[in-house]
Amino acid sequence: MKDPFKLNAKSIMALYELFPTEEACIKHLEAINWHGKPVSPFDKISKVYKLKSGKYRCKNTGKNFTVRTGTMFEKTKISLRKWFIAIWLVTNHKTGLSSYQLASDIEVTQKTAWYMLHKIRHAMRLANENFLEEAVEIDETLVGGRNGNRHWDKKVPHSQGRSHKDKAPVVGMIQRENLMNARVTPDTKANTLSAFIREFVHPNAIIYTDENDAYNQIGKSYERYYVDHSKKLYSYDSITTNRIEGAWTHFKRMVKGTYRTLLKKYLQKYVDEFVYRYNLRDISNSDRFNCFLCCADTRYTYKQIRKSAA
Repeated sequence: MKDPFKLNAKSIMALYELFPTEEACIKHLEAINWHGKPVSPFDKISKVYKLKSGKYRCKNTGKNFTVRTGTMFEKTKISLRKWFIAIWLVTNHKTGLSSYQLASDIEVTQKTAWYMLHKIRHAMRLANENFLEEAVEIDETLVGGRNGNRHWDKKVPHSQGRSHKDKAPVVGMIQRENLMNARVTPDTKANTLSAFIREFVHPNAIIYTDENDAYNQIGKSYERYYVDHSKKLYSYDSITTNRIEGAWTHFKRMVKGTYRTLLKKYLQKYVDEFVYRYNLRDISNSDRFNCFLCCADTRYTYKQIRKSAA
């Protein structure tokens, strides 16, 4: 059996040729997830038998299953070939992919494409839960807001600067030359920032921020240095937040260039998508695709998508 992780798909056409049938897609999923030995999703230590129908049976529970059972592909009416193309496009397009573009690319309705993209983003969340150490840069950004397009008498007052009355705050952190985490937060107050940092940053890490006073509280628990942007300072020796600020530049380019306007209730999904690509930026297109398939082991329904945004 060929090593499924040595997939040579540098382009979408190469991917299409590698998976000409549904059966080819199924075999690849089995190789990625089972490594040559079927595993029951109902009892991982149970013996498994293959049936003539192509399905498998869990001996301990008596239940039948396939490699799709318990994953994002369970009960889908969309072909795996289309799923594979959608996954390859989303994991490898640096600025993302709109539901309208995906609908056109794989010949589905815009509603179906929207649903597919949210299922993909849900699986991507696993790349946004990293425990960071050593030198960690932290910064917040504001996303959205339509004040600039509103008539003067309809503008949200006091929404400039760090105010998020008309925008959604997103807090991000990057371990230098390593991984990133980012979360949509209700605000950028000291308690909110401190809770996020304590959850994902090692106590012995050194953190670097800007001059925002909200970080003073966490400075009592961590060794902290800051760069004072108000004095036109952006880097002093190793004291800088240039990496996290650069990540926000790319994120906003994705938002403005591809998605235009994001609903706040779905914003975390788009943040997860961006962080997935950022954290896997140094590996090949094929590896990003395969890494995603390893994360696709959770079923996520249309009702759950709507409920999570309620």
